[in-house]
Amino acid sequence: MSLKDTQRIDSFFTQQNFTGVIFVGILLLALIWFGALDLRHLIPSDEGRYAEIAREMVVSGNWIVPRYNEYLYFEKPPLQMWATALTFEIFGLGEWQARLWSGLTSFLTIIFVGYTVSKLWSTPLGIICAIVLAASPLWFVGGHFNSLDMGIAFFLSGALLSLMLALHAQAKSKTEMLWMLVCWSMMAMAVLSKGLIGIVLPGLVLFVYAVTGKDFISLKRLHWFKGLLLFFLITSPWFVMISQKHPIFIDFFFIREHFERFTSNEHQRSAPWYFFLTLLLVGFIPWLFHLPRAFMQAVTNRQDQSSGFKPLWLCFIWVVSITLFFSLSNSKLPGYIFPVIPALAILTGHAIVHLFRSPKITDHSSSKLWQAQLVFFGLLFLGGLFFVSKISKSGQAHEVQAYTQYATIIGATLVFGVLGCVSAWIFRHHAIKSLIVYATTMLVVAFTAGTGHEYLGRASSGYDLAMTAKPYIQKNDPLYGVKTLDHTVPFYLEHPLIMVEFQDELAFGISQEPSRWIPTEKEWLEQWQASPDKKAFALMRHGTYDDLVKQNVPMEIIAKDATRVIVGKPLKNN
Repeated sequence: MSLKDTQRIDSFFTQQNFTGVIFVGILLLALIWFGALDLRHLIPSDEGRYAEIAREMVVSGNWIVPRYNEYLYFEKPPLQMWATALTFEIFGLGEWQARLWSGLTSFLTIIFVGYTVSKLWSTPLGIICAIVLAASPLWFVGGHFNSLDMGIAFFLSGALLSLMLALHAQAKSKTEMLWMLVCWSMMAMAVLSKGLIGIVLPGLVLFVYAVTGKDFISLKRLHWFKGLLLFFLITSPWFVMISQKHPIFIDFFFIREHFERFTSNEHQRSAPWYFFLTLLLVGFIPWLFHLPRAFMQAVTNRQDQSSGFKPLWLCFIWVVSITLFFSLSNSKLPGYIFPVIPALAILTGHAIVHLFRSPKITDHSSSKLWQAQLVFFGLLFLGGLFFVSKISKSGQAHEVQAYTQYATIIGATLVFGVLGCVSAWIFRHHAIKSLIVYATTMLVVAFTAGTGHEYLGRASSGYDLAMTAKPYIQKNDPLYGVKTLDHTVPFYLEHPLIMVEFQDELAFGISQEPSRWIPTEKEWLEQWQASPDKKAFALMRHGTYDDLVKQNVPMEIIAKDATRVIVGKPLKNN
């Protein structure tokens, strides 16, 4: 993008009084973004798990040693659980409170992207890159799901953005040092969010960038001594304290949860090598047509001999390196790819602005691009209708209605999406208006499809089951998880499970404190029947319940849904 192009776009924004419009736009985006946090019940497994760990922190007062169902849980660092526990302390327990960290970090990333691009290039370009990120479906969905992935994406992206600001600043200036220390602190917070990838991934990217971009000077501008000192000051206290309490933590966390998880399929999270490429194609679908131009501009930036620091090439290397890193892993989950989306948004924003050579687009190719996008989404609509017809016939017998309702939501969303694309095409000669209409359409599509998942999610959520059983179960009553671990019922009941003949991801905690669980159903039955005048409850699947009924085990159903049942022990004096 030339200086002349930038000046023309700046002039257009000024003429249209975009300062006030953008301020209102940020407020509206915030209302949509945070308002959507409470529109679904928590679903297994991440949403319920991390909400319950945070709740148990609040109840126990122990914020150093994470526990899940009161078992030691060392799989992940505690930063997000701390933030959620603090939210619970301030606002009480709830679903939007459990998702607030994901919503806040995803929203702040949008703002940070806009700010960084504004400083490096221009305010209009910063606004456009922020719009691209906000209207990326995968980013919206990730920002409204309670998992660790959006938090780590925020801190990793923050490390990239602050690095860009530092390298853009004058060498050896206070601005350079400030942003480089922010970069180091972002990496430290990323480590406290999800482990060593918080520093491994930025380090990998910077090394590849320096080699391929022939920019080794950047490596000398990292303020290594101050940066490493700050990094360890932030990360060390928790790792030291938990290791003192539980020496086995070091081996479990760094060896098993990092190296073994990356190289093995122990957690059964394998997927084809192209898994993340496919996910990005779907999750970044509104902007796919701009990616070829975006990547070409990054390559051109690499070949630019007039400047040492090459920010577009750095973003490109960030996308490629992280995607390849996780594609080579034997453990794959959708959220792993979140950190590349902000960098993609920056590259895409440049590609879009390249088309804005004047307030009205006259370039023939750009007009054709909008027409191509309209045709593409028309085809997507037809494919979506086929998907709707399939999904409405999916599911078990008890799920048919839910799938049908969700299919209706998806169908309506597709119609709205096509209408929005038509509207954007109508404004194709008014670049900014067309972009805003198009992005708003994509945001509404993501919002509707994401929140509409409640029709399916409610069946797997333990909300209804727990609300029915909650009046019967008191704080000190034992609640057993018989051959099952449910990830949402404990949070909604505000009551942990005592595991019976089932370990799953609690195996490590159980191995450290074996007295906290019951190894066999037979031993559980002995406890269940030992004190006929003592209250007790159990959560189990229908198949387990049916088997126990055949054994004449004394039980009374107090709550059930299509897959689970909570029973109480009949008291002798009743």
